[in-house]
Amino acid sequence: MTGFPQLRLRRLRRTEPLRALVRETRLEVRDLVYPLFVIEGSGAKQDVASMPGIFRFSVDLLPKEVKEVAKLGVPAVLLFGIPDHKDDVGSAAYHPAGVLQRAIGTIKGSVPELLVVTDVCLCEYTSHGHCGIVVDGYVDNDRTLELLARTALSHAEAGADIVAPSDMMDGRVKAIREVLDENGFHHIPILSYAAKYASAFYGPFREAAESTPEFGDRRSYQMDPPNWREALREVEQDIAEGADMVMVKPALAYLDVIRKVRDATNYPLAAFNVSGEYSMVKAAAQRGWIDERGAILEVLTAIKRAGADIIITYHAKEAASWL
Repeated sequence: MTGFPQLRLRRLRRTEPLRALVRETRLEVRDLVYPLFVIEGSGAKQDVASMPGIFRFSVDLLPKEVKEVAKLGVPAVLLFGIPDHKDDVGSAAYHPAGVLQRAIGTIKGSVPELLVVTDVCLCEYTSHGHCGIVVDGYVDNDRTLELLARTALSHAEAGADIVAPSDMMDGRVKAIREVLDENGFHHIPILSYAAKYASAFYGPFREAAESTPEFGDRRSYQMDPPNWREALREVEQDIAEGADMVMVKPALAYLDVIRKVRDATNYPLAAFNVSGEYSMVKAAAQRGWIDERGAILEVLTAIKRAGADIIITYHAKEAASWL
């Protein structure tokens, strides 16, 4: 055949069964991870104003929420803790009775088969809102590593299935792997936020997690958005230090980076469809400007098509109900 009219590419698009038969990328519920914000107190379910449909839950309300997540077939949740007490060293992040540590135990006690992934960072727990120890107005990389490792260990001790460092300190994967192994947690995998960019799309998250920096920004440790070769170096380094899985964050504005990382490694690859990406879709849908269901599924399919194996998304529950 040389082309039209013998070659008609539309033949395989004529009906949904035909389209499904030749579909190249398949979005599945098992690809999704649902983020959850956990707060102190009891009986608390707080709206996140900039993220319609997303809430902060006190620990006692988590069983109902995670049972719903599991019933939908979503295999995992990613936990972010918001303590009442914050200080300059983020001590609530690694306290054995901290809000996140209690949340882990509650979830595993309610739905043991649900995978619990924990965000390992200090920004929600520090009074200054930065992801590490601040010395003379600058985040001290090496002094932060011990506290990140202590945090990851406390999560493993509480029953976490996967720890996910998001701080972007150099050497944190190595520090965490060593501490976990030294304490008998050889079996706990590390999902590294390997290529985490200093993005404008984190705004709603910072409201939800109460983690806006008190001064400055995070550009000295999160990646510069124009760079993609540096992302490959970050991924390569984290794998060398012991990461079992790697992540690109954000997802939608960095589909090219997801593809570059996918082509560069065979390690499991996650992508985080972040708060700002979620809120833009929700805001447009509320105004009737887009078809919400179609847009959400298209966004998530694009992330999968770019090469992600795992998609962390606030859309997980609604997407799972449709899929």
